[in-house]
Amino acid sequence: MTLLALPSPARWLLRQLLHVLVIALLITLALVAVFGQALGLTFLYCLSISFFCAACINLLRYGVGWLRWRTLDRMGRAPSESFDWPGWPLMVVCLFLGTALGYTLGVEVANLITGMQERSLLSSPLRRVLSVMVIALIPGFGATLFFLSRSRLAAAEARAETLRRQAAETQLRLLESQLEPHMLFNTLANLRVLIGLDPERAQAMLDHLIAFLRATLSASRAERHTLKDEFARLQDYLALMQVRMGSRLRFSFELPPALEAVSVPPLLLQPLVENAIRHGLEPHVGGGLLTVRASRDDERLLLDVEDDGVGFDPAARPAPGGGFGTTQVRERLAVACGTEAALEVARREGGGTLARIRIPMNAFNPS
Repeated sequence: MTLLALPSPARWLLRQLLHVLVIALLITLALVAVFGQALGLTFLYCLSISFFCAACINLLRYGVGWLRWRTLDRMGRAPSESFDWPGWPLMVVCLFLGTALGYTLGVEVANLITGMQERSLLSSPLRRVLSVMVIALIPGFGATLFFLSRSRLAAAEARAETLRRQAAETQLRLLESQLEPHMLFNTLANLRVLIGLDPERAQAMLDHLIAFLRATLSASRAERHTLKDEFARLQDYLALMQVRMGSRLRFSFELPPALEAVSVPPLLLQPLVENAIRHGLEPHVGGGLLTVRASRDDERLLLDVEDDGVGFDPAARPAPGGGFGTTQVRERLAVACGTEAALEVARREGGGTLARIRIPMNAFNPS
């Protein structure tokens, strides 16, 4: 049976035993080289002491971690893991106590095996106790630093994998939402009517639909594109919506030439534009104006989606399935920029809603 085939607890125990064996062997070789001690007896004592030191330190470490978790749990601040890292102050206490107890037990067990009477810490003078503790603590601290750095590296890799998975899931959800069957069916139905009434207008609508579908499918594979491309895709989408809403939907774009080449995640503004139409302009009898704007504020890129429709009510609860658009945008910003990017949605003073994205200029455009 290979190591990878063993169950997880067995693999963990085997790894710990291998680490103890390596530490005991290294200490043995050092003692033999420096003091000329007998190899066999020295290795036996080192192995016994190393084993009991490791066992005592781990028992104390998990015991202290469990007690700490229970205490924090009663205070309502418990971490997700019961046996998390207790912190260096408590770990140092575990190392000192575990080393002292483990050294004593290891010597006594080795004495039973060999029939010798090596003195333990309990029967040794203070000077010898201090010197033994210093020597014995060195591998303990070294092993602790090694395992701590390795566990933190593993935790960082796990977090990175979670973020990658979230990004992939968000991209899939984005693709699903943009290729919403209801929107496609309405568009195709309008297209069918227009073919008989206004073939030229139907052809223009079909061109917009093809461009929109091509951009949406490309967005599921691309990490970013320029603001010029982002606004072009919104132009295609709004042209389709304008066929359905007619003169009730008016829109304008404000994209300074200096910002056209700035990179952003594909279709980042699309959910906000959909929200503006669905919740702001469609419920408004007279429709309204939708403005999509890009600007720069020092080292931050500002992306605004503004409408003068019925307005955003922060006290109102979203309808079933509502809130997906803003949640999706916030998830994509969190995956791409962490806490440095933000989405703010607020009611305009004159009526309507303003959704504003703030992104560091260097987030997708490293200098």
